Parts: sequence; C-alpha cells; structure tokens
Amino acid sequence: MRVSIMSEEILRVFKQYMSEPGFEESKSIVEKGKLPVEMLQAMSLRPEILKAFAGFGNCLYPGGLLERELKEKVILKSSLKNACQFCVNSHYDIMRMVGIPQEQIYQLEDLKHLTERERLALVYTDAVMRDSNRVSDALFGDLKRHFSHPEIVQLTMLIGFINMLNWFNNALQNEYRGDYGE
Repeated sequence: MRVSIMSEEILRVFKQYMSEPGFEESKSIVEKGKLPVEMLQAMSLRPEILKAFAGFGNCLYPGGLLERELKEKVILKSSLKNACQFCVNSHYDIMRMVGIPQEQIYQLEDLKHLTERERLALVYTDAVMRDSNRVSDALFGDLKRHFSHPEIVQLTMLIGFINMLNWFNNALQNEYRGDYGE
C-alpha cells in the first residue's frame, strides 16, 4: 500500500461503520483482532470516504435489485480487465463464500455456465468499459427485454463503481492477501 496508516486510528474509524452491509467480510476480520482489508484501511484515512463507500452497501453491493451472482460476475469481469489484484482476488474468495460454483468463477467467457441475464450483463460491461458513448441501441434493447429500467440503472452504476474501485486500488497498490479466505 502506497499510503501510510496508523493501525489504532484505522480501527477506530472502521469500527464506526463496520456494521454496514457492505463490510460483513471485513467486520469478521476485525472481530478476530486484525485490520480490515487494505482498500478499507486506505479509505479509513478519510472517514468521509469510508462513510460514503458504506452507503453503497444497501443500494448497490451487496444489496440492491440485482442477484448477487450476477453482480459478482460483473465485478470480476471488470476487475480482470483492469488488472486489479485486490478486487480480482478478494472477489474470487467472496464468490466462493457465497456459493458460486467454481466453473462459473473461472470461466466467465463460457456462456453455457451463464444465465441470459448474466451473459447480457457481461456483454454490457465490456461495451461500457470499451466506450460508454457507443453502447449500441441493439444491446440496450436486449437489456430492456431482460432487465427493468431500475435494474439497468443499478447495473450501470455497478460497472462505474467497480471501475473506480479498481483504479483506486491499483493506484494506491492496495493488496489483497487472502483475508476473506482465512
């Protein structure tokens, strides 16, 4: 991690928000006497950022309208494209923890393992990441046949959100060390 932390201060700040839905995995780590994962340690240096990040828990991840398996696959697809070590490896562990079969984790391109909604969400993720100004009307029409408008808004926000987190973790060199798999 490229930023310096003080363990006591990080724990003090994180404990204020650790009951938020998006912090379940890190809450269990802290309850074992360890620090939360590095991404949350970095965010804890600015409590306002950690609080805002926590606010996404109910509406976007892990909560929200979209099924968890679909969200995890979108997160993994984006994180692989952005070469985010932290997000790829932490979400491999999270996907296992929530019971996603291994072949679905490691074979995102194998369409026989995906539902139509998952397939479309991943195609949309690619399109948005390639050029968000040029998502085709045909693809958007397919989305509308399989997703409600509020679900499309959530999916689009998730894609943008995970890309921002990928960039945040990559720039700060936040590292995932198997914390959730322990």
